[in-house]
Amino acid sequence: MKLFTTFIALMIASAVYSQGSDFYSFKVKTLEGQDFDMGSLKGKKVMVVNVASKCGYTPQYKDLEALYERYNGELVIVAFPANNFMNQEPGTAAEIRQFCTENYGVTFPVMEKISVKGKDIHPLYQWLTSKDKNGVMDAEVSWNFQKFLIDEKGKLVDVLKPKEKPDSEVVIKWLAAR
Repeated sequence: MKLFTTFIALMIASAVYSQGSDFYSFKVKTLEGQDFDMGSLKGKKVMVVNVASKCGYTPQYKDLEALYERYNGELVIVAFPANNFMNQEPGTAAEIRQFCTENYGVTFPVMEKISVKGKDIHPLYQWLTSKDKNGVMDAEVSWNFQKFLIDEKGKLVDVLKPKEKPDSEVVIKWLAAR
């Protein structure tokens, strides 16, 4: 009986550990509250970026949209508004959507506002920032508009500092690589 109990405990622990252990296992909510399954992005390169409307890097929304349009079908940009840095994203979901649409014509997926660091860090960002979870590197979020590059197999391949433009040489080379 003790062996059976140990086996069941190990099975439960394994199931709990495996949840969120791969990029495609995450499910998030859009700004409009709709479910968004990261598994739907299999086979595409993905750029995950934390965004804010009152940041010096906010004009990168324009570059993100241009990149998304240019590589539509090959690249998906997934933006996560976050208010972790100097209260630079105080808006509600409706205000964020209006800002993105009216000022930058954003058509790429924008998710609900989350925390990208600290005690309340979202599980996806726990995965993105922890080598123990993503198997590649530790990468604490340093500011708004930090970019995480995910390959077609759901593997984290690089992290770009906020000042790195979305259409930088590094990104274009990554997109050109097969």
